[in-house]
Amino acid sequence: MAERTAILNVVGLSARHLGPDLPRLSAAAASGGLRRVRPVLPAVTCTAQCTYLTGLPPAGHGAVANGWYDRELAEHHFWKQSNRLIRGPRLWEKLRAARPGFTCAKLFWWYNMYSTADWSVTPRPMYPSDGRKVFDITAHPLPLRDALKRDLGEFPFPAFWGPAAGIASSEWIARSAEWLEERHRPDLSLVYLPHLDYNLQRLGPADPRVGADLQAIDRVAGGLMDFYAARGVRVVVLSEYGITPVRRSIALNRVFRSRGWLTVKDELGLELLDCGASRAFAIADHQVAHIYVNDLSLLGEVRAAVESVDGVERVLDADGKRAVGLDHPRSGDLVAFSAEDAWFNYYYWEDDRRAPDFARCVDIHRKHGYDPVELFLDPAIAFPRLRIASTLLRRKLGFRALMDVIPLDPSLVKGSHGVCPRDSADWPVLIGTGGGAELAATDVHARLLEACG
Repeated sequence: MAERTAILNVVGLSARHLGPDLPRLSAAAASGGLRRVRPVLPAVTCTAQCTYLTGLPPAGHGAVANGWYDRELAEHHFWKQSNRLIRGPRLWEKLRAARPGFTCAKLFWWYNMYSTADWSVTPRPMYPSDGRKVFDITAHPLPLRDALKRDLGEFPFPAFWGPAAGIASSEWIARSAEWLEERHRPDLSLVYLPHLDYNLQRLGPADPRVGADLQAIDRVAGGLMDFYAARGVRVVVLSEYGITPVRRSIALNRVFRSRGWLTVKDELGLELLDCGASRAFAIADHQVAHIYVNDLSLLGEVRAAVESVDGVERVLDADGKRAVGLDHPRSGDLVAFSAEDAWFNYYYWEDDRRAPDFARCVDIHRKHGYDPVELFLDPAIAFPRLRIASTLLRRKLGFRALMDVIPLDPSLVKGSHGVCPRDSADWPVLIGTGGGAELAATDVHARLLEACG
């Protein structure tokens, strides 16, 4: 029987969290069934979402991580939005082929621009030529953006990522899902709820303060479940990865620099990594690092150097990438995975005074890797919120000013993801499609197709 379905992506949710702090989600797991999902590698946002929506490994859909290096442009890319970067028919496209007229709303899932979804909403700042960054969203059809902001207010962008990241962004996304349901009744709603991602990385999953975050996302998800149930919409809950405690970080680019393989150029007294001129460098992303070797005569030497670094669990060559489904042209020549208690940072400078200006800012596109330290305010700043207010005032007066309030201390980060945790209690979950044995991430797609009737 054909059903209307909502899929709630509760980021960071694992079986370990179920219990008193998650009464609604725990009840949903008890009544609708729970399957633990062996995560795709790497277990990061873009890769996991694309695998769920296409049923393909990264070698098939192309999302080898949240970022990669373009060998022809000699530029790195992080958090790109065009859906055209991904290969393979999407979940809603298969459903539409089987059920003509089938409609889909895609709310804040990634690669959310220029897709074939009927309605989409995604974060998209504006960057005027004077150097400003203006928080905003974009939507399809485009008039949807102004209608949502008129009825719901501005999207709380600082609560989506950065030191102020918190529940407000998930609340706004949930309200936007309800708004679209009331006006358009999509056959499928894909809803992204990121709240757990923040303090699970800031504090670590074992910190007792995380209980408040669990309760907050349970309230938001529970409200959505009630809303959809009242309208006859089936709800499925899933997550992309589980987050485990970490106690150390790894700076592969500093290792490469010490061996003379990294090229760093001076720009206005600061250091900028030159990927195209480097013999070897790493694009870091949580617990995976794609290593690009421009001088392939060094390949064996680079692999040996990476394998000798404390905290590196394994290094994949061409055969290894093929074995785990990562043999795609965007992947590094080598792919390193950290130990479960470690993660990779992108740092390449040896003196913090020479770090690039974007290092101390929330700047997800310029950095040569994902930077969870952006979740923190620099503890060395005596009055950080006063500094933020002063910077905002200077910008309003027309002056250029860096929002340089992010520390350069990776030891602050207490949780990460990207590898397959040893304990399946830390794996992502699928709730609402029946219980049973564990699933591979590539098998989730078929269960979602079934859930949509």
